[in-house]
Amino acid sequence: MGSTTPAIRGGADRRQDTRRRGAVVAALMLSMALAALDSTVVSTAVPQIVGDLGGFSVFSWLFSGYLLAVTVTLPVYGKLSDTFGRKPVLVVGAAVFLLGSLLCAVAWNMGALIAFRIVQGLGGGALQGTVQTLAADLYPLAERPKIQSKLSTVWAVSAVAGPGLGGVLAAYADWRWIFLVNLPIGAAALWLIVRHLHEPQRETARHARVDWAGALAVFACGGVLLTALVQGGVAWPWLSAPSLALFGAGLALAAVVVRVERRAAEPIIPGWVWRRRTIAAVNLALGALGLLMVAPTVFLPTYAQSVLGLAPVAAGFVLSVWTLSWPVSAAFSQHIYRRIGFRDTALLGIGLGALILCAFPFLPYPGSWWQPTLLMLLLGGALGLFQLPLIIGVQSTVGWAERGTTTASVLFCRQTGQTLGASLFGAVANGALAARLGGAGDLDSVTRALDAGTAPEATRRAIAEAVHAVYFGAAAAAAVAFVVLLLVAPRRFPVLEDLAG
Repeated sequence: MGSTTPAIRGGADRRQDTRRRGAVVAALMLSMALAALDSTVVSTAVPQIVGDLGGFSVFSWLFSGYLLAVTVTLPVYGKLSDTFGRKPVLVVGAAVFLLGSLLCAVAWNMGALIAFRIVQGLGGGALQGTVQTLAADLYPLAERPKIQSKLSTVWAVSAVAGPGLGGVLAAYADWRWIFLVNLPIGAAALWLIVRHLHEPQRETARHARVDWAGALAVFACGGVLLTALVQGGVAWPWLSAPSLALFGAGLALAAVVVRVERRAAEPIIPGWVWRRRTIAAVNLALGALGLLMVAPTVFLPTYAQSVLGLAPVAAGFVLSVWTLSWPVSAAFSQHIYRRIGFRDTALLGIGLGALILCAFPFLPYPGSWWQPTLLMLLLGGALGLFQLPLIIGVQSTVGWAERGTTTASVLFCRQTGQTLGASLFGAVANGALAARLGGAGDLDSVTRALDAGTAPEATRRAIAEAVHAVYFGAAAAAAVAFVVLLLVAPRRFPVLEDLAG
């Protein structure tokens, strides 16, 4: 009888561990939902927010301010999670995000709302980076696609449901509920994390040295450069004094970052992030992914409404179908990379993605709604084969003490790529439009004229050509990612064994 007691106890312990891990996974999915819903749910309520608070000329900072805060804090939170553990970073980040949500709900003018959105972003950086890192901590390599496919599904559902939820809350309740609904979701996630996430005591946590000077320098440098990219060509011309001043200040701060980080004992952005071929290649490849994603997410809805003549809801459907094929393809990718490796699976995905992006400009004019919808469905499948193997692969090449920094670096590069892509492709579209119409102009003003019924058919063709130019640019970004992986990444990632926990 006594000999069976350890086995019984062992079985009970395993069941308890399984339940605990399930609760933590639920908390991670809730946390990811908070971060994923945030931008999409706000977008459809902008008219109500502006109507209540005013500030139409600066409302874009509701999105830009949040994006900047998330992006520049990713490296800082990644290093802190490697130093102090994932749990305290995630708890603090979620608390800051919820505080920002509560403050947004009571904002009295547009300036206050923008400031509080930045507070939200300061917490959102912890949510995005730490959730992805914990996903790798909880599962060994063989089981890691399970949690990643769940997180991908959360992103997909949020992308589809977010605009509708925001519209319903703004129309039938009040726009402030968009931020208040975060509170019960975040509270549930926090409770599950505090109660069920138990990390082992680690040596790094007992002898922590935080590079606060480096964190401040990274934050300042990233904030200045990203502001220059976000506002350049929008709030002021690219070659204007404000734009040049910001880029100059950003480059000067970049030199400060390099100097500070070289002297730091535990730098926020350690040099090995770029010295190791695998991590450097994945950083660059996912930066290119962030850049090319701008083409469909920003410009396809304009194309669908202005060229195809679809209503906003139908235009949103054309875009949203890639969120259906992306997680399915990502979940399936494990069967491919176990046979041919992480790099070659990603090469297959981005190679197909480049061909699909190149096909878009050859669609007939004006065409039918199903044609870009089919391409988006295929593109989501291709990018699912590309992104997930790279994230799982690069996380599997490092131990626990470096996983947070590594994960944050690839997410930072992807976010930076999106910011760069919005500025670059905006300039490409406006340049193509001006060349076609024989004068100055920008895509936003021309599409507003189309909505008002004051623009001729030639303008629709000009918009189509401008979006085609953007898609060619996105295909070029995909080609860059392909070349980087082919030439820089090793054919077989140097995977470490048994990395769970």
